[in-house]
Amino acid sequence: MSDAPRVEINHTVFPDLDPSAPSNRHATESLSQPTTTNGSANGNLAQSAQKAGNSILESKLPICDSHTTFLPTNNHVAATHAMNAASNHPSVQSAKDTVVNGEMPDKHAQTLTLTIAGPVGQNVQAEATKTRDEFADLANSRQTPDHKAATGQNLTHYHSMFYRLLSWKNPRATGIAFAATILFIFAARYLNIIRYGLKLLYLTLGATATAEIAGQAAFGRGLTSQFRPRQYFTIPKASLERLLDDVEQLINFFVIESQRIVFAENVYATVAAFFASLISYFLIKFVPLWGLTLIATLVTYLTPLIYIQNKEAIDAQLEKGRQIASQQATQIKGLANQHAGNAAKTVQGYTQQYTAKAQETINQYRGRSASPEVKKEAFPAAPKQDLTSASTQDFPAAPRHDLTSELDAKPIAQPAL
Repeated sequence: MSDAPRVEINHTVFPDLDPSAPSNRHATESLSQPTTTNGSANGNLAQSAQKAGNSILESKLPICDSHTTFLPTNNHVAATHAMNAASNHPSVQSAKDTVVNGEMPDKHAQTLTLTIAGPVGQNVQAEATKTRDEFADLANSRQTPDHKAATGQNLTHYHSMFYRLLSWKNPRATGIAFAATILFIFAARYLNIIRYGLKLLYLTLGATATAEIAGQAAFGRGLTSQFRPRQYFTIPKASLERLLDDVEQLINFFVIESQRIVFAENVYATVAAFFASLISYFLIKFVPLWGLTLIATLVTYLTPLIYIQNKEAIDAQLEKGRQIASQQATQIKGLANQHAGNAAKTVQGYTQQYTAKAQETINQYRGRSASPEVKKEAFPAAPKQDLTSASTQDFPAAPRHDLTSELDAKPIAQPAL
């Protein structure tokens, strides 16, 4: 037979150990009744554990050898009942199922998750899940939009992505991108990134070279070479092609948008770009380049957010301003038409007046001969006496000099056209 100690319980000697005894009936009934609620089960478990602890501390077990019969007391019974109650608790059973089967029932899984994680952990996990989903949605939005440019050309998929980013449809992703841009601007301003990069590079190269040389000197083989991979990392051709395609799309995004702004495809965007360039022209005298970049980033991200938060009020004010501008344009157009009509009438009157004068002048010169007009008084009177009886003295003397020189001195007047 085995020399292990044997425990014999005599119910006649120890009536308290009998489960059917009146003193133990309450404990037996409490163990046989099912647990109704999680709260009451936790309370019974806590009370049973406390009773078991007190009983064990108060108990004094005698030292016995291998042939001594162990006789338990009421304290041991209470401890046994507490252990059974703890082992039968739903939470403990769920933990056992998780360890053994690797899975957890839905009802008990939720209870255990709430107990372990708590509301703070659940909120963190929910926010992380939402953020991951929003970034995935932002990445999936990189698709060529259906609408095209005014020239009929297809736009790039970055048009859709930047529109979704700046429209705050994914607020967590947009907020993280905005904060990252601000941090990068300040880091570039106050941190010498190039210097720190060079420092990291020489520290890394120095550590690897030192480890290799020291290992060869001490152990006969270098330490760095022991971590060398079997095959160096290379970038696959497909990845490079996708990267180059994205770079091409990004460059074409800026090229297309600049041309759309210059040629006023969207007049509001052109006006906004005009004011932005005008303000930047004056600010560049006082604000450094990183300051202008910071201002541009704030305006780019916060202007759509302000518009979305106050869309109704801003649209109402814009509509009111559009109506006022339309009324002023109509009034200015009426005044311009009135002044144009008056000017046309004045020009028409002057035209008719000068036309009449010109016609009169033309009529005055119309019908004149090529020779100068000869008046009647310019000729001498015809003789009235009989010329047969006239003597030589009655006629004027004939000229004796050359008449050509006189004709050259007095040219004949040309007719007026």
